[in-house]
Amino acid sequence: MSLPLQPAQPERELRGKAHMLRSITFARLSLYAFLVMVAGSWAYLFASGDSGLGNLFERQTWSYAAGFLSQLMGLEVDGTPAFLQLSQWWATAKLAYRTLAMSVLAMGIAGVGAFLTFMLAARNVSNGDLGNAPSKVGTVFYHLFRGSYAVSRAIPELVWAMLIIFFLSPGILPGAIALGLHNLGIVGRLTAEVVENLDPAPARALRASGAGLFQILLYAVIPQALPHFITYLLYRWEVVIRTTVVVGFVNAGGLGREFRLNLSYFHYDEVALIIMWYLALVIGVDLLSAWLRRLARFD
Repeated sequence: MSLPLQPAQPERELRGKAHMLRSITFARLSLYAFLVMVAGSWAYLFASGDSGLGNLFERQTWSYAAGFLSQLMGLEVDGTPAFLQLSQWWATAKLAYRTLAMSVLAMGIAGVGAFLTFMLAARNVSNGDLGNAPSKVGTVFYHLFRGSYAVSRAIPELVWAMLIIFFLSPGILPGAIALGLHNLGIVGRLTAEVVENLDPAPARALRASGAGLFQILLYAVIPQALPHFITYLLYRWEVVIRTTVVVGFVNAGGLGREFRLNLSYFHYDEVALIIMWYLALVIGVDLLSAWLRRLARFD
């Protein structure tokens, strides 16, 4: 008489354990690789003669730093420092407004471009995973927009601004376009991946009831992806308001251009004033963005 066979372990559980082991192994390898790169970087700093690490411990370096800070605080300025003059605050406020306008315009460009394209950049929209029929045209659009996202975010904002400034007049528009193009690729890619990771059950249920692709996207995909899209857009706005100083170095307008000019003319008290305005803008945008993100998540 044969003994009753023990029930075999479910294949899904075995597969899950194997995946967990692979994840742990990959995590450990990533950690080891990171530690090796950190150790190699520090070894290069200590071993290389031109790394500049030795200058950090020289007395002259700290003397220069103290002199720069004293000028930044207006201690060596003949007369009243710029950040203690109301007229200077008012004059710089106009540049701060232009900087804020540049960041809003940039995120408008990035938001409109990403919203119009992130659906086509999602793999499950083109290959039929949402219940729609696979489309060769959709596959072409998928690779096209994913490639355009990679190009737009691979080129830094400063490089975009240097290219655009050749055919547009200096001002906030070239800076906004440069920032918008770079962030279009970032927001579009992140939102497309959100769509790829959505639960396909609602879309398939709509498809089973006779809904078309447009109705599936409108009623099953966009409502799930939209809060993530708005959140990513607001997060990038916080980054963009800081990056405006970078594009300003190539005459893209705003506080960044004035920051570069004052550094060139050694007007360090005016540099301090611009830094104060940047701090005010960054804190204001961060607070506003956090409030808007809570609204987007319906908290």
